Amino acid sequence: MGSFGARGKLLMAAATSVEATGKYEVTLKLSAPNGAWKALIADVNGGLAIYPEDIAAKAGNRPIEQKDYIGTGPYKFVEWRPNRYVEVERFEGYKPVKEKGDGFAGARVASFDKIRFIPVPDVGTRVSGVQAGDYDYAEMISGDLYESLSKDPSVQVQRTNAPIFGLFFMNSKQGILKDNYKLRRAIQTALDKSQALRVAFGPKDLWNAEGSIFPNGTPWYSTEGASNYSAHDPKKAKELAKEADYTGTPIRLLVSTNYQAHYDEASVFTRQLADAGINVQMMVVDWATLLKMRGQPEQWDIFVTHHSFAPDPLLLTFLNASYPGWWDSPEIGSLRAELINTTDPAARKSTWDKIQLLIYEQVPVMKVGDAYTYDIASPKLKGLNPNGPVFWNVSTK
Repeated sequence: MGSFGARGKLLMAAATSVEATGKYEVTLKLSAPNGAWKALIADVNGGLAIYPEDIAAKAGNRPIEQKDYIGTGPYKFVEWRPNRYVEVERFEGYKPVKEKGDGFAGARVASFDKIRFIPVPDVGTRVSGVQAGDYDYAEMISGDLYESLSKDPSVQVQRTNAPIFGLFFMNSKQGILKDNYKLRRAIQTALDKSQALRVAFGPKDLWNAEGSIFPNGTPWYSTEGASNYSAHDPKKAKELAKEADYTGTPIRLLVSTNYQAHYDEASVFTRQLADAGINVQMMVVDWATLLKMRGQPEQWDIFVTHHSFAPDPLLLTFLNASYPGWWDSPEIGSLRAELINTTDPAARKSTWDKIQLLIYEQVPVMKVGDAYTYDIASPKLKGLNPNGPVFWNVSTK
């Protein structure tokens, strides 16, 4: 976590010692306060994991080999056949805690002998498979099917409670957009985010044109800078681009077709930017190629991805200077340190307000809006988790 994990370094860089202080206890001492230490340890995406030292040391900065997979949950890894399936089975040695299951907390009860996760690229095949009873669950169904599937008795629709949000990352290390904040603001000023969300996600139930990085109702919700979220003012955008000395040089937009929403958003924005006289060249690749190219700053000017909900701002990828985009201006460096080095909630919220305002001034990323994805499941499944496809505490009716 501390040596190779981008988020782990935010915590472990300040660690003065880590030692076992009991059979089931580890004590971590830091050289300074860290307001996000709990979230950095507990986050399911890049958080703390415990592995035998010999396996972790052998892996280094490479993925752990299949034969060395180790887990302590209700299901254990059996087999991974690339492009065919991943199989897990009930772990008989697992003992759930006594507390009632609640989201990702509490008891985790395994009701199934085995579970197979099968890659099925075509969304229509995934849908018909659940309808026919060939599959029990299918992820990431397209928005144009939402209304009809909501009325279909052969499936149950699982809409997520926490939104994901599309992000267009600006290259802060190299190229035409490096340090050119006025040209970045010109790009953002030209856009109508609602139109892109409508094309990408369909029914209004599945999206919200929200400028706050964090959704309303969370402690981090902020209106700072959000008046610049979706101006859709081509005339003003042209003026800003001229002031930024932009002369029509193609701006390379890296996007994948593996996520249809990414491609749809990029297509809408490319047309809108053309109306403002800003020349965007879409570079369409598969997801694996995008992951490789985004680490090469000479290859792109903007790339498209999405971000899941994070419980703390420090878990946002674009606040990490080592994440592709490489936003590390003096201003964000100072504010990032301020956000880390206090545990006072009110002070941290005040700092986050300043950071969101800076995001709209320097535009290291553009938020598209909040999107609520949905999956479908067999009607016979009960106990499904609205926060995502986890299959403990799930059983058949």
